[in-house]
Amino acid sequence: MKKLILIFGFWLLASAAFSQYKWDFGAMVGAANYLGEFGGKEKTRRDFILDLKLSQTRSALGGFARYKLNPDIYLRGSLSWDRVSGADNLSTNPGRVGRNLSFRDDIYEASMVGQYVFYDVADLGRTYRYSNDFKAYVFTGVSGFYMNPKAQYEGSWVALQPLHTEGQGLAPDAPKPYSLYQIAVPAGAGFFFTFKKKYRIGWEFNWRTTFTDYIDDASTKYPAAGILPSGSTAAILSNRNPELVYADSPNLPDPRNYVPGAKRGDPTHKDSYLSTTINASYAIKGKSRFAKTKYKTFFKGAKFKKRTIRAKF
Repeated sequence: MKKLILIFGFWLLASAAFSQYKWDFGAMVGAANYLGEFGGKEKTRRDFILDLKLSQTRSALGGFARYKLNPDIYLRGSLSWDRVSGADNLSTNPGRVGRNLSFRDDIYEASMVGQYVFYDVADLGRTYRYSNDFKAYVFTGVSGFYMNPKAQYEGSWVALQPLHTEGQGLAPDAPKPYSLYQIAVPAGAGFFFTFKKKYRIGWEFNWRTTFTDYIDDASTKYPAAGILPSGSTAAILSNRNPELVYADSPNLPDPRNYVPGAKRGDPTHKDSYLSTTINASYAIKGKSRFAKTKYKTFFKGAKFKKRTIRAKF
């Protein structure tokens, strides 16, 4: 009897070990913002979150699939949409206010990251059933994203990249045209709770370091005179300082600060964007390869596999 109990106990442990919740699938929703040529207060551009304009926080949505490699490491693939925006008229920096540019960008991203669990409460609430837990993690990886900066003009949102607002590719000394497809390095931290082994809810902060300075379509200098046709949409959206009424704002910088060849952006710093999201997912229990290979012929449906005995006479 004792031997039978030991065998049964070993079988239960083996089942728990080889039948784990390896995959979970979920969605996330939250807020997004960015760091680039727009935002800030009275100072010039500052790094990390010091130059963010909270009033320009927009939406973030996404979905993901996550795989548990071992108790401490997860691999997650995700698809997301983040809207970021900025406007010089919201800044208190006189130089930015005089520039008078604005933009909106919808960023579509596909990413693959590795999550490392650095803090784990395996039995939340000490129920001794190990069905509820808490995990905190850090992560990094790689992502590819599509961007398309736009500006509002005459009641419509106009794509800026085709207009070559900084003369990209139109003159030998002009910057090269930028691509709408870019690479980023996502990094951040988060946590999630697991309930009844399969329901998860969590929070995450995700910062993307990019290799482009054109999420907002502003990076270098105003194009040389004559590159953009006078009065064209491209010329108007390249330099929007003439739209300001200086009589109403006498403290604005000299309009000669916004002439061809003058500074329009800061190419020494790349743009970046971030999101903070709440996520929910559902974990799926998978069977082990051991169980499939060793016991797939032991049971078939709800019936035992019958043994065929050849009668002898």
